[in-house]
Parts: sequence; structure tokens; C-alpha cells
Amino acid sequence: MKLLTAAALCSAALCAGADIEHSATLDEGYAQMYNLRFEDAHRTFQQWERAHPADPMGPASDAAAYLFSEFDRLHVLQSELFAQDQQFLRMHKLSPDPAAKSEFEKDLNAAEQLAAADASTSTDSLFAQVLQHGLHSDYLAMIEKRYVAALGETKQARAAAEKVLSSNPDFYDANLAIGIENYMLSLKPAPIRLLLRATGSETDKQAGIEKLRLTAEKGHYLAPFARLLLAVAALRDKDRNAAREQLSWLAAHYPENRLFRAELAKVQ
Repeated sequence: MKLLTAAALCSAALCAGADIEHSATLDEGYAQMYNLRFEDAHRTFQQWERAHPADPMGPASDAAAYLFSEFDRLHVLQSELFAQDQQFLRMHKLSPDPAAKSEFEKDLNAAEQLAAADASTSTDSLFAQVLQHGLHSDYLAMIEKRYVAALGETKQARAAAEKVLSSNPDFYDANLAIGIENYMLSLKPAPIRLLLRATGSETDKQAGIEKLRLTAEKGHYLAPFARLLLAVAALRDKDRNAAREQLSWLAAHYPENRLFRAELAKVQ
């Protein structure tokens, strides 16, 4: 497209620069989060929020940092995803940090309100809703063990993700919510899967893996988490080579993350 005036050219350049700054700053926060540098991630996300007060991606991303910090402090990913002894999941009592929970919920509420206030229903606002419901579901299920409440949030995350993908099929991060619902619920016993499908849940294991793989290969902010879940799926299927491939990538890109290094060492 030809720009007819110097003013238009200048305007386009400024807009492009703003987009680059937007992406790079959020990228930095997510990289800090995956490297377990949670205080740095909070500072980055909150700085971005101040610069973009109407964008729900700011508080939604900050909420992700609170969730992952609790996962790390409580060793949730090790016990929920990588534990071999399933009895451990029922016996292990968690003690959530009340202050972290308060900040997490405040961020989720802010993201919800900002997304609702966006009359344009932009892709970012829709995706912030995916994050809001998905993060809440993870907290309810993996920290508070409130599985029924978590299931409702999982469904809402998937429904929001489908809206994102219907308007922008190239927004690959949205596939994660669909992949998580299908894969995680596919692990339930057959009678429970039947009941879940009757209530509107999706439980197709292969569809879940395909969505996780798409997020891992083409996603952005959530690609590392998709790779972690693919490693878990590979280990459950006794495919150590596939698990090693995903964990090697994660350990190389996020060398400060103890979990990635520890799980990789187990499959070397």
C-alpha cells in the first residue's frame, strides 16, 4: 500500500514502533516468569500496565506470574504433572499464600473488567479472557483442589479460545486452552469422560495433543507451557525421546528454571 503523504508515513512508523515496544515488553515479562524471576516479571508487567492502562493483557499476564510463582513455591508442577505416585496427589496438602492469592484475584478481576469495557472486542481482549479463565481454572484445580469449580472455568476458557480463533486463526496461543481441556480430561476414567462429554466438556486426547503441539510450534507467550505439557504427555506414554526433546528446548531457553533442568536430568 502506497503512503500518499509524509505525515501518513510518519504515523505508520510510529504505530509500528508502538507494536514492537508492546510485544517486546510483554515478551520480557514472560521470559522472566519462565526463568522463575517472578519479582522481575511483576515489575515488567506492572510497568507495561501503567503504559497501557486499558489493555487487559497487562493484569492477565501479571496474574500468570502470581500463579507460576505459587506453582514454584508449592512444587505443584512436580506433584501434579510429573509425580509417578498418584496417591501423592490426594494426600498432599497445599498452603496457598493469602497475599499472592489476593493479588492474583485482583489481577483477574481487573483483566475481566478491562476486557468487558473493550467495545471493539479486540483479539487481545478476547485472549485476555482466555487467560483469565484458564489461569483461574489452574489455580482452583492444582492449588485449591476444587475440581468441579475448575471445570466450569476450563469450559469458559475453551469457549473464549474458540472465539479468538474464529476471528484470528493465526493467534496460536489460544489453542492452549482447547488442548489442555481435551488432553487433561482425556486422562479420566471412561465413565467420567462420558459424563464430562454429556455436560459439554471435550475429552479427545489426540485433539488435545495436536492443539498443544500447534501452540508449542507456533505460539508466542504460552509456547513454553505447551512444550512442558507435551513433555508430560510423552512421559505418560513412555516416550522418553519426545520428552527429552521438549525438556531440552525448555532448559536451553530458560536456564534459570530448576524444574526444566531437573526433569531433563531424569530422562537423559
